Amino acid sequence: MPFVHLGLGTNLGDKEANLNAAIAKLSKLGAVIKQSSFYNSIPWGFESGNHFLNAVVLLETTLSPLDLLAQTQRIESELGRTTKSVGTYSDRIIDIDILLYDKLIVNTSELKIPHPLIAERDFVLIPLLEISPDVINPFTGETYKNFR
Repeated sequence: MPFVHLGLGTNLGDKEANLNAAIAKLSKLGAVIKQSSFYNSIPWGFESGNHFLNAVVLLETTLSPLDLLAQTQRIESELGRTTKSVGTYSDRIIDIDILLYDKLIVNTSELKIPHPLIAERDFVLIPLLEISPDVINPFTGETYKNFR
C-alpha cells in the first residue's frame, strides 16, 4: 500500500483538539504509521494574530491520490472548514495537505504532489523530517534534509 505524508495545520479554536480530531478521522482512511510532534508557527503568506499549530502524519492507505484529496477535503468540512484558500491564505480551523504520496509525481490543476512548498515552510519541513528523516524528493532524488 502507498505511504502518504500529510501536513496538518490549524489556527482557530482549540488547536490541539482540531489536530487530534483530524488525525482520528485520517486513521479511518488507512493506518496512521507515524505522527510528528505538534509545532507552533506564525502565519505564513498572510497576517493574522492567530498562530498555528502544525503536524505531519504518515498514512498508509489504499486510496488513490485524487480519492485521498476528496477524503481530506471532506474531513476539513466535517471539522468546520467552510472555504479553501484560493490564491490568498486566511485563518482556518483545519488544513490538510498531501505532501508526498510514495515517490509519485502528480501535476494537475487540482493536485500537485509533491507539495510544491515543502522546502519553503519550516512548519512542514521540520515535522516531516522528524518522522521521516530520509524521505526523498521525487523530483530531485535527494532527501529533504538537503533543503535545511
